[in-house]
Amino acid sequence: MQKILLIDDDASLTSLISQFLSSNGYLVNVLNDAMAAHQTIDSFKPDLIILDLMMPGIDGLTLCREIRPNFHGVIMMLTALGDDIDEVTGLELGADDYLCKPVKPRLLLAHIRAQLRKSSLSEGIINSSGLLIDTRKRIVSINGSQVELTTAEFDLLAILANHKGQVISREDLHLKIFRLEYDGIDRSIDLRISRIRKKLAAVAPDNQLIKTVRNTGYILCD
Repeated sequence: MQKILLIDDDASLTSLISQFLSSNGYLVNVLNDAMAAHQTIDSFKPDLIILDLMMPGIDGLTLCREIRPNFHGVIMMLTALGDDIDEVTGLELGADDYLCKPVKPRLLLAHIRAQLRKSSLSEGIINSSGLLIDTRKRIVSINGSQVELTTAEFDLLAILANHKGQVISREDLHLKIFRLEYDGIDRSIDLRISRIRKKLAAVAPDNQLIKTVRNTGYILCD
């Protein structure tokens, strides 16, 4: 479960956001001031920090500048101000994203998912429903249990993971894997998908991650 630290002095807003993000599968910790931010970051080890710009004591820009050198996760900034200078300053200090209040929860969720996906890919790691793919070490595991895949199987699974939640056609998969146009007859992709499913099922029988979309292709579900 990915962890989000929400730092904002608006208690009603943080309660609303925290409940919404928790209901969408994130582990959320809330601070209503920035005084304990450093200690909480060290102990909680969040994947993403949502940081309000204007707070009493330590403001968001100052905190962003302080934590960025040692925090390698995502920093998103929220502000009620519409000042372009503040936005530029925040990004220059190391913020990854910037949203103005009031922000719709679904829009915030979309930005969080996009930023975490981008962060994972830059680290060579893709995580989906307990499935962990380390593209640098070429290791696959489910809930901590390693899955042994061939090079060809790993490459196919990595392509699906990079397009998580999207249907990838057999034609596209065939072109990406073999660098050849699909002739409509070759069943190599289907056979590899079948082998991957069996190996994933051996470790996690109830986890049906790869689904077939009839007459189209395959999708790796969230």
